[in-house]
Amino acid sequence: MLLSIFRLSLAALFVVFTSLFALVYCLFSPRNPKHVYFFCRWFNQLHKLLGLQLVQRGLEKAPTPNKSVYISNHQNVYDFVTSPGMLRPRTVSLGKKELVWVPFFGQLYWITGNILINRQDKSKARDTIKQVAEAIHQRDLSVWAYPEGTRSKGRGLLPFKTGAFRMAIEAGVPITPMVVSSMHNKIDLGRRNNGIVICEMLDPIDVSDYRLSDARHLAEHCHTIMAKRIAELDEEVARLEQQQHKPLNQVSD
Repeated sequence: MLLSIFRLSLAALFVVFTSLFALVYCLFSPRNPKHVYFFCRWFNQLHKLLGLQLVQRGLEKAPTPNKSVYISNHQNVYDFVTSPGMLRPRTVSLGKKELVWVPFFGQLYWITGNILINRQDKSKARDTIKQVAEAIHQRDLSVWAYPEGTRSKGRGLLPFKTGAFRMAIEAGVPITPMVVSSMHNKIDLGRRNNGIVICEMLDPIDVSDYRLSDARHLAEHCHTIMAKRIAELDEEVARLEQQQHKPLNQVSD
């Protein structure tokens, strides 16, 4: 109980301090994409506070400095602890407009240069996709999106919406999947050690042969690849955690 209170208090202080610092720091160049990468390095350190052993790999596969649309599985609130370390320079994320009203974090999200979109107005979805595709080239940036559109909360990898894939096809940039091993019911704030989480960047997918009408097919192709890899990572995590809990005499055997 005390450990939970300590962690929650420290995390709240971290968010407040980071947000206030960012509001001052970013005033000199507000909404510059470089800020997202800078502050993501900070948030990535929160995994230590949560007692997570975070394994990050495959970053050499990211098509940096070339532009891309990155996609990742969206599990729960702890994504902002595991995923940020995988974000590449000059990459911004897509978030719903309502985020701006979240105290401190919402203002931090906006001023660092992330893109807020209106998910409720379906009639404007096509224009939004085109605007983001244009921004990729005009602002020389990559985009990070969660194609499930909502947190899965233990329901597995949910079906993908096509927005992110239409953006990639419209902009003519590759789709680069990033997967995180399952985190449902993994973190107990009252527990000192919350085990291992693996984040892995997969190979970029060339979209040059796809048309906008192929977005659904591309989404399903990426879903299959990511679901398969997440299952493999979950098996690897289970094996590694089991080895960590073996008595020393069993390990030596």
